[in-house]
Amino acid sequence: MNENMHADHHDHHGGSWATSWSMAATATLHCLTGCAIGEVLGMVIGTSLGLHNLATVALSVALAFVLGYALTMRGVLRVRVPWRNALKVALAADTISIAVMEVIDNTAMLTIPGAMDAGIASVLFWAALAASLVLAFIITTPVNRWLISRGKGHAVVHQYHH
Repeated sequence: MNENMHADHHDHHGGSWATSWSMAATATLHCLTGCAIGEVLGMVIGTSLGLHNLATVALSVALAFVLGYALTMRGVLRVRVPWRNALKVALAADTISIAVMEVIDNTAMLTIPGAMDAGIASVLFWAALAASLVLAFIITTPVNRWLISRGKGHAVVHQYHH
């Protein structure tokens, strides 16, 4: 681990690392940013085009992964990491986090009565989408804390932060 990580981690029994809730929340918020952009874009496009709910969810999930990875890669590429390596870092950093978020927020959207059929001009659509993303953040933060404490997930990106 580099020296910057020592400010956020403390050695404890067995050589593993304790991870602060703040660090986990920051990592989750970073991941949620790209994920939410893709999720919202997919929901708006799918709903506007009148796609079937599952097609809308599939589009949202695909865009969430693409934009989530792209956001992470942008930061890693900025420090001149080759594109292929930046992709590997993004895949390692974000895959589990985005997957958990996508399961949570799309399950919420599908189970909130009328949310998927409400249309983008509806308060119900936007309230359900916002609530689903908040729920995804709340549930994914402990997952990211667990991953980071084991040197996985967002922890792999830290060596590229300055």
